[in-house]
Amino acid sequence: MGGIGIWQLLIVLLIVIVIFGTKKLRNMGGDLGAAIRNFKKSVKEGEEEGEGAAEEKLEDQSGRVIEGEVKAKQRHKA
Repeated sequence: MGGIGIWQLLIVLLIVIVIFGTKKLRNMGGDLGAAIRNFKKSVKEGEEEGEGAAEEKLEDQSGRVIEGEVKAKQRHKA
């Protein structure tokens, strides 16, 4: 008792289908799937980018080139 049964889920599903229609639900499902794929892709690219040490050349105010490795960027709270 107190839990949601299969019949309650079927009734809710039927109501959602009647309200939104199958075409709109299909489009929303496709959009949700594309969003999840893009999110996973960006997370994977971020991990690959973070694995290798990034080398960066910077110029100071005098115009000299400074070579070094970027290990981690820290954000300072103002």
